[in-house]
Amino acid sequence: MLNSLANKLTASRIIVIPVILVLLMINHAWAAWVALVLFVAAGITDLLDGYMARRDNQVSVIGTFLDPIADKLLIAATILFLVANHQIEGINVWPAVIILLREVAVSGLREFLAGVRVSVPVSELAKWKTFLQIVALSFLIVGRYAPLGIPATAIGNVGLWIAGVLTVFTAWDYWRASEKHFRD
Repeated sequence: MLNSLANKLTASRIIVIPVILVLLMINHAWAAWVALVLFVAAGITDLLDGYMARRDNQVSVIGTFLDPIADKLLIAATILFLVANHQIEGINVWPAVIILLREVAVSGLREFLAGVRVSVPVSELAKWKTFLQIVALSFLIVGRYAPLGIPATAIGNVGLWIAGVLTVFTAWDYWRASEKHFRD
């Protein structure tokens, strides 16, 4: 089941989420920096697992299933904790909400399409969206503990807005690709 290195990387991304969340609850610089390192490492596994599975000809049903779930869990849980900790606040909550709503909607859409035996592959734009979310959230994780002169929170908020816009476009792409299946 999880014998391949690619699937182990995907599973590690899920396993590290509670550790990141506990660190986000600790209001101290060291915890933010450790959370950042773990979050970035999890993001790197997202880049590596699919590449390795394809390279080693070990693409599996479980890996195909777990990879997008791992991404959504990592992003959604981190967003929720950053909002709870007021590291995402005010008007900047809007792109966070858009991202969460899109993840739920696309998951439901994928479930529906699986029921009618239609697969919608992840688009290049969706991969960039996930990458930008990881970058933006990385800046927000370290936020107030960033080195002097680096406006990490401002950079993270701008990145979150850009990711929010890309999120809308990717949701629209998925909807357009699946719309014809609703007419049958």
